[in-house]
Amino acid sequence: MSHAFFVAGTDTDIGKTTVACGLLHAARQAGLSTVAAKPVASGCEGTPAGLRNGDALALLGECSLTLDYAEVNPFAFAPAIAPHLAACEAGVELTVAALLPSVRLMLARGADFALVEGAGGWRVPLSGRENLSDLAVALGLPVILVVGVRLGCINHAMLSAEAIARDGLMLAGWVANIVDSHASRLDENLATLAERLPAPCLGRIPRLREATPAAVARYLDLAPLGLSSKV
Repeated sequence: MSHAFFVAGTDTDIGKTTVACGLLHAARQAGLSTVAAKPVASGCEGTPAGLRNGDALALLGECSLTLDYAEVNPFAFAPAIAPHLAACEAGVELTVAALLPSVRLMLARGADFALVEGAGGWRVPLSGRENLSDLAVALGLPVILVVGVRLGCINHAMLSAEAIARDGLMLAGWVANIVDSHASRLDENLATLAERLPAPCLGRIPRLREATPAAVARYLDLAPLGLSSKV
């Protein structure tokens, strides 16, 4: 049975890709086939093969099925700015309808475990009045929320969870990624998140010197997502 999820964050730069790669690695260790996509990415670097995004490349590295880069990241933009602004500067109309085909093709691969990673927080704008969250709605995917644990994270996490529910999607689980290990009352804040968020915690990731997918995977539990090992 295939399991697919949309990975969202409470903000930008809170470790969505780090967590997504850890989840994919954990799935691979459990003998599950994996695929992933980051449909839109800004802050890409020019290469002889075209624009490439570090996060998308990291996801590609944890896919057990063979994918081309364009299948993982079909919309890549050079400026490290909001995707809708980068698309506008490039003369590209960034819409849900434009993003859907490539993501659906990736999901049609039938991998045991598939992730679609968003950009920034839940309400990242696309063209017109559309948001990237509308892609998750169109796909009907349950959401994994990456909570960047620092001052203010409880408010950001609860508002994100409320928006996800209001959009009619299920919050399948959340991951506490500790971006500020010196934040006061860390354990108390994590306990509050566990009490307030309407989904199981899939893991608590400490500040790691090297946050490799293998290192992150050790702190994650896929069981609450309904995944079982094939090993």
